[in-house]
Amino acid sequence: MILAFARTEIAPGLIALAVKGSIHCGSECTQLESEVDKLIEEKCKRVILDLSSVTTMDSAAIGTVVRALRKLKGTGGDLRLACAPPLIARSLEQTKVNKIVATFATVADAARGFAPHGTPGASEEQTLS
Repeated sequence: MILAFARTEIAPGLIALAVKGSIHCGSECTQLESEVDKLIEEKCKRVILDLSSVTTMDSAAIGTVVRALRKLKGTGGDLRLACAPPLIARSLEQTKVNKIVATFATVADAARGFAPHGTPGASEEQTLS
């Protein structure tokens, strides 16, 4: 299944990327990673993945999310997750990815606390070591 993406600019350099579909190893993971790469190329380094329309994610997809976080942090940005359905939220908790990637109930909650565009450090939250 091909993933569908919808971008919403919340503020300059801050994008909510709504993902629709199932994310599994292979082409879906590649599509998600490519979409994040495009955002980085476009200087959108603060990204919120809206997972409300994601039906399933496998371990490869969770790995893709962690890679996206590393890429964004490597450019001075950050990644947050929002609106994870219960099944996805449970997977994020079981794999402890929710301890690495900040996870929020809503996109609005995820958007709060991001530093203004151009400010050193993409987030007011402390970075986990």
